[in-house]
Amino acid sequence: MMARLKQIAGEEGLVLGDRKKTYNSRLAQELGKWAEANGKGDEFHRSVFHAYFADGRNIAEISTLLDLVNGIGLPPVEAKEVLENRTFQHAVDRDWARSQALGVTAVPTFFMGDQSLVGAQPYLVLEQFVGSGFGR
Repeated sequence: MMARLKQIAGEEGLVLGDRKKTYNSRLAQELGKWAEANGKGDEFHRSVFHAYFADGRNIAEISTLLDLVNGIGLPPVEAKEVLENRTFQHAVDRDWARSQALGVTAVPTFFMGDQSLVGAQPYLVLEQFVGSGFGR
């Protein structure tokens, strides 16, 4: 499975390291909501992705998350307060509840109308999926 995942990542120009452990991403998700609210969501998500999947860093550790926040120009002191107070806990809970209600069982899952496409897919499959939503 990892060999196939590395192949797909390589085809898409993504770095995928040899991560030995899986770390809980809950705090990263909550901090991601804060970063989005501060106009840095894309940068934060890219930074967390690279830290986790390429570098194998523990994104469950507050110190790691604060380092990533600092790297994208957001204030680590404020980020620490957000994490300690769990400011975005309910927002992430709502996202999870919505995903469950929609029947999401894997990431990524793509939706178009009443159709869904589950899992990482080749570009042509995504193109056909999007095209089918426009009556092509």
